[in-house]
Amino acid sequence: MQKRSEILKTYKLFIGGQFPRSESGHYFQVFSPKTKKPVANVARGSRKDLRDAVTAARKALPSWSAKTAYNRGQILYRMAEVLENRKEELIVEMVKMTGCLHKKAEKEVTTCIDRLVWYAGWADKYQQIFGTVNPVAAPYFNFTLPEPVGVVGIIVSDEWPLVPLVSKLAPALVAGNTLVLIASEKYPLSAITFAEIIATSDVPAGVVNILTGIKKEMIGHLAKHMDVNSINYTGSDVSVLKMLQEEGSANVKRVIAHDYPKGEEWLNNAKAQSPYWIHSFVEMKTTWHPIGI
Repeated sequence: MQKRSEILKTYKLFIGGQFPRSESGHYFQVFSPKTKKPVANVARGSRKDLRDAVTAARKALPSWSAKTAYNRGQILYRMAEVLENRKEELIVEMVKMTGCLHKKAEKEVTTCIDRLVWYAGWADKYQQIFGTVNPVAAPYFNFTLPEPVGVVGIIVSDEWPLVPLVSKLAPALVAGNTLVLIASEKYPLSAITFAEIIATSDVPAGVVNILTGIKKEMIGHLAKHMDVNSINYTGSDVSVLKMLQEEGSANVKRVIAHDYPKGEEWLNNAKAQSPYWIHSFVEMKTTWHPIGI
């Protein structure tokens, strides 16, 4: 009897609420560390794909940033609900992709669920932590309030399949930004499966865009793009950080670099979640208002 060939899933990109193929038509394979056999095909994002993602994020920004804090919290909570329902699927995928134990994958997924819920609770509270009423020697009110940065590019750490992505995505969304994420090059499958969750969680099209592929082929274009307002990078590669700062200076991008957390710290709530992570994704705006008589 002829042996049947296995049909591998092909993971596409997530741009503008859709799952397009890479315009380059290029893909790469992810291999099981145990069997050394391919487990999936993954789209290799290009410069054109990145431009499309930024365009989608810019288009979605006005409506997303205008939503109430309460509504953004509701949407993050809905993401946690859908992730809870698809938990086993993510766990099986992680085990196949990384070769880790089921228990370790389960811990990562449950951490992601809890982290989404935690940031959902901060959606209508962080403004009170960071905002101030400033004393002035004149008949005015002077307020300093956090506002979204705009279109934010996030370069996701390669240490874990999903928790670094969720740990950066959640505070950036809560703050009212729209996102272009370059997923883990080492573990890309979880990012696109999570994109399927985003697509069914009341998140408007274009608010989150996820690209897979070879990072060095995309991050330079992300840094140069004049319609990206900020880049968030987790890592300690000095050459990457220098390139982001130099290329991003053309439109005075805010480049935020975190050399933490590392390893198991991604699962540690004291290390990898904080209202001050939201602060990385806001700008402080000061307003003067005359006091009525």
